[in-house]
Amino acid sequence: MAAQPVPHPSTDKKRVKVYELRNNDWFDRGTGFCTTAIEISEDGHQRDPRVYVESEDQPDRVLLETRICKQDGFHKQQETLIVWTEPSNGVDMALSFQEPEGCATIWKFIHSVQQQYHSGPDDGLSEDNGVDMPNPISLPLASMANLAEIESQMRGFSGTANGRDALTKYVLAEDYIGKLIPLVLDAEDLESLNDLHRLCNIMKIIILLNDTSIIEHAVSDECVIGVVGALEYDPDFPSHKANHRQWLEGEGRYKEVVRIEDPQILRKIHQTYRLQYLKDVVLARILDDNTFSVLNSLIFFNQVDIVQHLQSNATFLAELFNIFKSPQPDQRRKKEAVLFIQQCCAITKNLQPPARQTLYNNFLAHGLLQVINFGLRHSDVAVRVGATDILVSMIDHDPQMIRSMIYRQLHEKQPPLTDSLIDLLLVEVDLGVKSQISDALKVLLDQGPPIQPEAIAKANGEYAVRVASRIPPSADPQQDNFLNGFYESSATKLFQPLIDLQGRASMDFSVQQASMFTYLIEILCFFIRQHQHRSKFFVLNNDIVLRISQLLRCPEKFLKLVAVRFIRQLIGLQDEFYVKHVLEKKVIGPILDVLVETMPKDNLLSSACLEFFEFIRKENIKELVKHVVENYRDKIQTLVYLDLFRTLLLRYDQTGGFSTNMDYYIEVDDEPKKRMGIVNPKTGLMEHMTMDQTEEEYWNTSDDEDDLQARPGNRPLSANGEPNAKPLVDYASDEEGDENLEAGALSADEDRQDDEPRKANESSRDSAPPPERLSEKRRREEDEEDDLSKMVQHKRRNSTSASSNASSVSGALRRKKTTGARDAGGGPKKIAISLSPNLKGGNGQTHGRSDDEA
Repeated sequence: MAAQPVPHPSTDKKRVKVYELRNNDWFDRGTGFCTTAIEISEDGHQRDPRVYVESEDQPDRVLLETRICKQDGFHKQQETLIVWTEPSNGVDMALSFQEPEGCATIWKFIHSVQQQYHSGPDDGLSEDNGVDMPNPISLPLASMANLAEIESQMRGFSGTANGRDALTKYVLAEDYIGKLIPLVLDAEDLESLNDLHRLCNIMKIIILLNDTSIIEHAVSDECVIGVVGALEYDPDFPSHKANHRQWLEGEGRYKEVVRIEDPQILRKIHQTYRLQYLKDVVLARILDDNTFSVLNSLIFFNQVDIVQHLQSNATFLAELFNIFKSPQPDQRRKKEAVLFIQQCCAITKNLQPPARQTLYNNFLAHGLLQVINFGLRHSDVAVRVGATDILVSMIDHDPQMIRSMIYRQLHEKQPPLTDSLIDLLLVEVDLGVKSQISDALKVLLDQGPPIQPEAIAKANGEYAVRVASRIPPSADPQQDNFLNGFYESSATKLFQPLIDLQGRASMDFSVQQASMFTYLIEILCFFIRQHQHRSKFFVLNNDIVLRISQLLRCPEKFLKLVAVRFIRQLIGLQDEFYVKHVLEKKVIGPILDVLVETMPKDNLLSSACLEFFEFIRKENIKELVKHVVENYRDKIQTLVYLDLFRTLLLRYDQTGGFSTNMDYYIEVDDEPKKRMGIVNPKTGLMEHMTMDQTEEEYWNTSDDEDDLQARPGNRPLSANGEPNAKPLVDYASDEEGDENLEAGALSADEDRQDDEPRKANESSRDSAPPPERLSEKRRREEDEEDDLSKMVQHKRRNSTSASSNASSVSGALRRKKTTGARDAGGGPKKIAISLSPNLKGGNGQTHGRSDDEA
C-alpha cells in the first residue's frame, strides 16, 4: 500500500501552557510557544514527527520535546487541551492552548500523523512492518433482546489493551451511548429490573474505558440524564434505587449572580458540576486510579479556564462587586454573590500559587474586604460561613496580604477587619465558624516568633547574647501601630465576657458561652506568648487571672481544664512578673481544691492538676513552693499519699522554711554544669574573659613564680580586688619554700582541692547550713577524713626530703629578682586561696574561712 501524503508541520507558534501530572495534581511547567516538526533521517526518509514548546521567558529553553508515537495516545479535550502519556516514563502530560485555533492546528498535525501510523505497514511514517493493529469489532444492535450479549462482548473486549482501544473507537464512531439511553426508559416502563442492571453494567464498562472523549460525551447536555439514569440501578444493591436524575435536573441548583455571556465558559461550568457529581457520588465506589485521574484532569482544566476568564473580565468583576455598592440593596442577590465568591476561592485552592495570587489581587482591588465585612455580619449562617471561608482561604495563601489591607483600613480611619471578626466570634453559635475565626485572629495578630536570648546563646555564643540585649529587634512599624490600636480598644471588647465574670456568683453557662470561653482563653494564651509586654499590661489592668480562676468553680470539667491550662502556661513561662501575679491573686488554692475534689479519680482534669504541681516541683520554682506549703498545708496533708506532695512537704520541712536555698539539693555532679550554663547577657562576655585571663596566667606561670607569689610579700588579690588579710591554710615547715620543689609536692591546684573539704567542714560548724540527708553527711565526712589523712602523710614526706634539696632550691631562688621579697617573709609558708564573689555571696550557702595549721 502506498504511503499517504505526509502532513505539513505547523511553523506558526501557538501560545500554550505545559502541565505535568504529579501525585494526582497538575504541575505547571511553564508558558511557551508550541510548534511541530518532522526530522529527516540520513537516507532521506521522513521520520520522527515531534512537538516542541519553547519557553516564553527564555527562548533558548525548551519546555517540552515529545515524539509522536503510536503508543502515546494523544487525545484532544474540549477545544484548548491536548493530553497524552509519555511512553518513555509513563508521565501524563497536557498542553493548554490560549486560543482554540492554535489547539486545532497542532491537533490536526498530530491526528494526521497518528492516522498514518495506523493506515498500514507500508506507511512512510511506520516504525516497523507488520504492526499488529486491533481488528475492527462490531457489537450487536442496541436493543432489549441483545443486552446480555452486548454486556458479555464488552467485558471480553475490555480485558485487553487492543480490545479497549477498538471498543473505544467503536463506541465513539457509532454513538453507542446515544443508542443505549432510550433503552433505560423502555426497561423502566416494562419494570424489567434485570435489563436495568445490565444497562448499568454496560455504562460502567464504557465509562471505565478511561477515554476523555467518551466521558465528555457522557456528561453532555443530551446524554447526562440518560447515563446517570442507567447508573441508578446498581446490581450490587438490587433493592435500592438512587435519585441522580432528580438531583441533576433541578433547575434551582444553578444560580447566575452576574450573567456570563461566553457560551463556552457556561458549558464548562455545567460540565464541571456534572463531572464532580459523577466522581464524588455516582462512581465513588467503583472508581479505579486511572478513571479518577481522568476525571480530576477534566475538572482541573475546566476550573483553570473558568477562573482565567473571570479574573480577566473586568466588566464582570465590576458588576459583581457593584452589587454591594448599590443604593437599592437586594439582600438575596448579595447573599448569592457572597456564595459565588466563596466557590471561586474554593476552586482557586487547586490552582498554582501565581494564579491564586492574581485572582485574590483582582478581588481585593474591587473591594473584597467590604464583601467579607458584609458576610460576617449577615444574619444567615450560610453567608457567615461563606465569608469565613473566603477569609481563611486568603489567609492560608498569604496572611501578609490581609494585614496590608487592614493597615490601609486603619490609615483611612475605617473599622478594621478584626473588629468584624471579634463581633462574630462573640455571637456566633456555629462551633466550626468560631474555630475558624479564632484561628484567623491568631494569624492576623501574629508578629512572628519572639527572640529568645537563650536560643541565640546556644547558636552564636555569648557575644550574640550581649549584642541582642543591647540592640532591640526590629519590628514592623505598621504592625506595632496595629497592635497598639488593638490593645487600646479591640482587646477589651474581645475579652469582655471574661471581664464580666467579676462579681458573678453562678458559674452555670450555656453551650455557646462555654465554647466561647474556651476559644477566648486559647486566644489569650497565644497573645501572652507573642505579645509579651502588651499582654502583661492587659492581664494586670483587667485582672484576667482572677477572672479565669473563677471558672474553676464551674460544673463543666472542660472549663476547669481550660482554666488550669491557662495558669499552667503562665508559670510555664517562668516569668517573674507572672509568678508574682499568680502569688498575689492566690489562684493556686482553687486548683488544689479541684485536685482534692477529683482525686483519686484518674481523668484529664486530675492529670492536668498533678502535672501543674509536678512542674513546680521539678523546675524548683521556690516562691511557688513556699506559697503552696505555707498557705495550703492542711490540704496538702490530705494528698501526702502521693509522692509529689510528700516530697514537697519534706523539702520544705528540711530547709526550715528557707525555700530560697533549695538548690542545696541539686546533685553535686550537676551543679557545676548548671553554673557553667548560666550566662549573664549584660556582663557575661567581659566577666568571663577576665576569668579566662586569670586561669591562663596561672597555668603559664612557672613553679618558681608560684612559690614567690605564695609568699606573704606577694599575696594575690582576692576576687573583689582586696588583698587577702589572712591565708586559709598555714603549714609548718623546717625550711622555707622547699615543699614546692619536691617531686611529690602538692601543686597549687591540689592544695586548693584538698583545702575545700576542710573549709566546708569548718564553715558548716560556724554558719550552720540547712541539714543534710544522713547518708550524704556520713559519706562526706568519710571522704573528708580520707583526704585529711592523705594530706598529712604527704606533708610529712615532703618535710623529710626538704634537707636534700635545700641547696639547689636556694641557688635557683637567688637568681630571681624577687629574692628580697622571699627573704622578707621569714615565717612559715602560707598558701592563699581566693574565692570568687559568686562563691562568697551565693545564696548564703558558702562562707570563706581561713585557719592556720601547725
